[in-house]
This record gives sequence, structure tokens and C-alpha cells, in this order.
Amino acid sequence: MTLAIVLAAGSAAGLTTDAGERLADRLAGQWRRAGADEVRVVDDLSELADLVAAATGPVLVSGADLVAHTAVLRHLATSPVGPTVALVLTDPPAAGQVTVREERGQVVAVGDPAGATGVFGGALRVGPADLPALAAAARTAAGGGVDRLFADLAGCGTLTFAHRVRLLVAHRVGDPAELAAAQAAVAAVDEDRAELRLSVKERDDFFTTFFVSTWSPYVVKVAARIGLGPTAVTMISVAFAVAAAVLFGAGGRPALVAGAVLLYLGFVLDCVDGQLARYTRHFSAWGGWLDTMADRAKEYLVYAGLGYGASHAGFRYGWALAIAAMTLQTVRHMTDTWYGVLHDEAARRPRAATGDAGGIGGKLNAASTKVQADTGSVSYWLKRTVVFPIGERWALMAVAAALFGPLVALCAVLVWGVLAFAYTGGLRTLRARWMRVPVLSTVDTGLHRDDGFLARTLPAARQPLALAALGTLGAAALLVVALRVVHAGADLSAWVVPLGLLVLLGGALGARAAHDGPLDWLVPAALRAGEFLFAIAVGVAGRVPPWLIFGYVFVLTLHHYDLTARLEKRQAAPPLHAAALGWEGRSALLTIGSIAGIASIALATLGAYLLVVFVASVVLAWVVLPARAPGGDRSPG
Repeated sequence: MTLAIVLAAGSAAGLTTDAGERLADRLAGQWRRAGADEVRVVDDLSELADLVAAATGPVLVSGADLVAHTAVLRHLATSPVGPTVALVLTDPPAAGQVTVREERGQVVAVGDPAGATGVFGGALRVGPADLPALAAAARTAAGGGVDRLFADLAGCGTLTFAHRVRLLVAHRVGDPAELAAAQAAVAAVDEDRAELRLSVKERDDFFTTFFVSTWSPYVVKVAARIGLGPTAVTMISVAFAVAAAVLFGAGGRPALVAGAVLLYLGFVLDCVDGQLARYTRHFSAWGGWLDTMADRAKEYLVYAGLGYGASHAGFRYGWALAIAAMTLQTVRHMTDTWYGVLHDEAARRPRAATGDAGGIGGKLNAASTKVQADTGSVSYWLKRTVVFPIGERWALMAVAAALFGPLVALCAVLVWGVLAFAYTGGLRTLRARWMRVPVLSTVDTGLHRDDGFLARTLPAARQPLALAALGTLGAAALLVVALRVVHAGADLSAWVVPLGLLVLLGGALGARAAHDGPLDWLVPAALRAGEFLFAIAVGVAGRVPPWLIFGYVFVLTLHHYDLTARLEKRQAAPPLHAAALGWEGRSALLTIGSIAGIASIALATLGAYLLVVFVASVVLAWVVLPARAPGGDRSPG
């Protein structure tokens, strides 16, 4: 149950609207329309503290001096960015109002005018886990107002995200003249039209901005009118991508052109599902997880279609290119995820703890910040495009496949992907060394490394990144050897794969060591690369059909994306994670299959087992366990 509390204190407590309604009562009515289950108007923070202490769900708090569209309050109440979110305005601060500084969407300083990026908007949503801190802040700030409450809450170390007002209107008022001006500004805005425009991300990539978002809001409007939800749009997008993959595999110019069109439309719908969720405010943990998983599955199924199409057209290594593209993109995504966590953690720390402005890392950070602030410039769009985001990848695949065929499409994706990985990897490494912020030390390291029983029981060794990198190099060397031997028509010596496993398992020695180095955020990506390369090498050595190798690695990516999606959505580990055996356990089983001369059976059996575990884990996490929880809903959302 969501509780909304309006603090009717301060100079605005007695303000009334043109209709004679107290501003505090008007806000109470707006909170009800914004979705609050219970609304209370209180006169002091002591009463607020008692209400918060008894609350079990999210609590919405606002002062009585806020004049805003109801949509602003609804957006704050339903914001998916985090459990605790504060309204931030760009208005100049009035007497008693506190300034805020935000970085990467997080409030990192409150009440410090130096470097301030906005002013507290007089409203916030506090998640259940932060309610004790809110109650404590209300008691220490007794006699103060909502600004003092927010400052004390931030002083407790509560992680708070910023919600800025865009296109809509929100102002804090202190006298009848300011109230009249704010009401006139609210009335002058077409709220529904603004909400439709707000469904589009404020900052997106070049292709999405100019070739999708220019017309996708019309699709959003139609979908909302016919009652289509974000999940349904996601599934339609998956169907379009699967159809495109089939057409790419079929080959022939008409099929390739039709596949390119379907791939583009599938990407449009991929954007529409998120825009529809923002427009209708229908957010759910299930929807966020499904969107992440569907994006990756769609892209890799298209790789499969292109790989089959290239092989069907006579190119011997079509599937090999598809496997390489999938492996590269997955490892890239792992680095993207953990670099984002690193950057968020750095934003929360004092600047003195994350490096000074000197050095190459500091200069790169300053240059990146400057480019990102120069919205719409050539350098801005180049920076957003060179990293090869999803819109550009799908556009490149569609155009290259339609004009030149599947082989060129896969080669183009690989070449640009490698260049983008080198660019982002190099710059991020330099910036991470400058920030000097550990992130894996703040989480369950073994979980996000995807360690199994063996890795969790081996003695700890220092330098986990160096050990993981050594294991990856060993797997890469094994793959090179396997390719050369098989290409020569010979058989790989029986001892080579076990030797490669021993080198790979070197990465497990660092599992129990502290992952507190400035570059240890790269460990999960290095382990993913090592496991994937080792599995591919086992398949090559055992002359496993390339489509089966692709299928096995595809199932591994589902397992690993499940982990990262839950990390990004701040969710618990998959219910059956231990049953996945860990990266070292899976690699050991493949080695046994290779020694026994049944590599194909080993890959097929282990892949099928992992797929069953993944599906069962999804059903448990999103259907069974929520249904068993008090007040649980049997549907995933």
C-alpha cells in the first residue's frame, strides 16, 4: 500500500486556490489521482514520523507549497529508477529550500550550493527499505519543513535518485502571486500531449532519435487506445525479429529485403514497448527483465539467421562468424553493465576519493562530460554512435543484409563491434584507473562471477583480474590450436583440452580474493569470454556441428544475461542459480565429454540441461514464488 503525506507547514500552509481550496488539500487530491492508496495531511514532522514508522509500503511526501501537474506526481510515484526518488527543479532556491547536485541521475550532495545542479522540488518517494531512515530524519528535523527532512534523510546516507520535470510544470510557491503564476503555467500545458512526448527518452542514440522516435509515439498512442500493454508489444517485436532471422536464412534478394524491413519494424516495436510503459506508467520488475532478455535473444537469433544464410550461400564459416559476433557482443555487454555500476558508485563518493582532475583519466572524464553536455553537436552524436549501440547494430544488419547479403552483414557487425570494443575498453580502463573505485567488493562477488562449488572452495589467490585474464588467454590459445589442427585434417591430442581446462581454472583461484582493484570490474566479462572460448574450442576439437556450438553458447548467454538483468533491476539471484553448476563446473563437464569422444553429446546434453534450469528458474521467480507470497499475483505482470 502506498501512503502519501502532505506536510502542511510553513508560509504556504494557508494558501488557497482560486476556488477557495487549501493548497495542501488540493495536493492531497492530486496524490490520490496519482495512485496513492492512502493520503494524510499533517501539520508537523512528529506526526509524519509516526505515520512512516507504521507504513509497510512506499511513502510519498510533499510540502504544501508545490504546484504541479498531477502527471508530475504520478511520474514521481511510479518512477522505475530506484526505490527512493526526489523531485528536482531548476528554479532558483528560495529561503529555506535546499540545493542538490546530481550525477548520473543520483543525488550526490544536498545543501551545498557549490556545483549545485538544481533545487529540491518539495516532494519525494521513499522505498520501504529506507523508511526507518525517513522516520529517524523526521524526528531529528522536528519543527522543520520538508526541505530539512530531505536534507537529514540524505545525511543518513540514503541513496536517492533525481526526478526532473521536463515539458510539464512544477513550482514551489510562497505567496498568492507566485501561486497564481504557477497555476497559469500549469493550465497552459497540454498534459496528455506532453506525456506522449515524455515517453521518448530525452537522450537516445542517433538512429533511434532520427529514424524511430520521430514517429514511434504515434504507434504508442494507438497501442494505448487498443489496450495493448508493453509486454505484448515486446512479444510482437520478438516475432518480427524471428521472422527476419528466418528470411535472412532463406536467402534471395526479396527475402533479404523483407527481412531487413521486418528487422527495422521489430526495432521500432522494441522502442515502443518502453515508450508505452512510460506513457501508461505500467512498470513492473517482470517487464524490465523481459525487455532486457528479449533484446538480447532477438539480436542473437538474427545472428543465427545470418550465419545460416551465409553458410547456405556457400561460405564455409558463416556459423563461425555468428558465434564470434554473439560472443563479442555478450562480453561487451558484461563490461557495459559493470562499468555502469562503477560509474554510479564513483558518483556517490566524494571527489577526493575518486581521483583529482589531473592525469589522463581526469582529462578524459572532463572531455566526456563536456561532450555529453553539448547535446546535438557533431561530437555528441559521434560519441554516441561510435560505441555501436543497439539501434546502429540493427540498422547496419538490416541495410547490409538487404544490399549485400548475410555474409557482409555479419562481417560489418564484427568489424564495427571490435573497433567499438577497443575504443570503449581503452577509454574506460583509463577512466576507471583514475576513479579508483571498487565495485565487485560491494556485491556477492561469487554470484556475479557465476562461480560454482569448485571456485568457491579453492584457496584464495591475489590478483583476480590477472588470473581471469590468464584463463581467457588459455582458452583462446586452445581455440587457435584446435582450429589449426582440425583445418589440417588431424585430431587434437587427448591431453590438450584438459591442459586448456587447467589454465582456464586459474581464474577460479581468484574467486575468494578481494575484488577491490580499480579494474576488477572487468573480471565477470573476462570469465564470460574464457568460458565461451573454451566451449567453442571443445566444439571445434570434437568436430561438433557449428549450429550446435552456437546453440550452446546462446543458452549460456541467456543464463548470464539473467544475472546481469537482475543486477540492473536490483533483484535477487535466480532461484536455481546453483543448479547451473558454475562456469568452471560446466567447463569441466565439457572436458570429460571431449576426452570421452562425445563432445557433440556433451554440448547438446549440457545445453539442454541449462535451458531447462533457466526456464524453471524463470517460472519460479516470476510465477510460483510471487503467487506464494502474501498478496501474491499469479501473473508475471
